[in-house]
Amino acid sequence: MRTGHKVAAYGLALVAVFGGTWAAGAAVGTAPPPETPAAHDEPGGHGDTHGEEKASATVPPGLSVSDSGYTLVLGERSFRITGPDGKAVTRFAVEHEKRLHLIAVRRDGSGFQHVHPEMAADGTWTLPLQLTSAGSYRVFADFKPENGPELTLGTDVQVAGDYRPQRYDHDSRTFNVDGYEVTLNGKLTAGAASTVTIDVARDGRPVTDLQPYLGAKGHLVALRSADLAYLHVHPEDGDQVRFAVEVPTDGKYRLFLDFQHDGVVRTAEFTLTTGEEEGHDHGN
Repeated sequence: MRTGHKVAAYGLALVAVFGGTWAAGAAVGTAPPPETPAAHDEPGGHGDTHGEEKASATVPPGLSVSDSGYTLVLGERSFRITGPDGKAVTRFAVEHEKRLHLIAVRRDGSGFQHVHPEMAADGTWTLPLQLTSAGSYRVFADFKPENGPELTLGTDVQVAGDYRPQRYDHDSRTFNVDGYEVTLNGKLTAGAASTVTIDVARDGRPVTDLQPYLGAKGHLVALRSADLAYLHVHPEDGDQVRFAVEVPTDGKYRLFLDFQHDGVVRTAEFTLTTGEEEGHDHGN
């Protein structure tokens, strides 16, 4: 979606209660401060581009709270997107059937949430996240202002408490959720667009009647584990559930698939390392 080479530092203040105390930009309680390594001079991003206007080339998507004059401003139980004029943006293009996608994941790669908040007439959005486990979370707002660039802005939110980090040391291509077994096929190659496919089974039988979700057979979010930079991902046409993933650098990546069946949206998560062939799987 965009290229970049530096990670900018921004601070916000936020105190809210959703099963814990939140603060943006500074650690609270026993949660450790986030690790944010310097990004590389490589492309990253998420969503279809189709030749539309792109954001500025300062940092990879999701690593900055501001980009191209737009800023993510968090408040108590709500947030706003302010534009170059400093005012709240109220007009957004519809991308993947929504005007804005709000995503949160803990810095260790756990606790993924993907929600679609409601916006009031004044440009204030609800903040419907449920962050109940202590730790440092990255919160992303993925949107496109009307007549503006596609953007993914992000900021850190800290939840106080006894922080117990999860480890994802091994690749995992299979995930079980609510009786469904979801398998990711294919490998990631740094510096190239990689195609991955998804198989869904229940009771040992392939599920062939997945329902559309956000305009496709599934919605995939890919994050670089080291700094949680967004990657360029888009669904591909065809009978299979397929996605093209642009991986900028070697390393480990976390991928999160939302899929819908029988009217219920479920999430499967995977861990992949660039260059690893299929068969190196430890499951969930």
